[in-house]
Amino acid sequence: MVRTPLTPWERERGERFGALLRRTRGDRSMVEIAAAAGVSAETLRKIETGRAPTPAFFTVVALAAALDVSLDELAAASVPEEEWEALSA
Repeated sequence: MVRTPLTPWERERGERFGALLRRTRGDRSMVEIAAAAGVSAETLRKIETGRAPTPAFFTVVALAAALDVSLDELAAASVPEEEWEALSA
């Protein structure tokens, strides 16, 4: 299966999402959060660094639960503010 290249917007969104996960994780270890979410530490590392900018929905849900953060907060951080406001209206 050949994947289409990511657009610059998709790469930027992945970087914003990864940064939010790192901030939310705080001083907790990557291994601790990955284990709590049921994903590998390498998967979490790829998401946090933007190398996996489009994680599966259930991976995002598991990470949200492990980090005690709402899906709304993750979604808001993944799109530009003006788009989020339009979507939320």
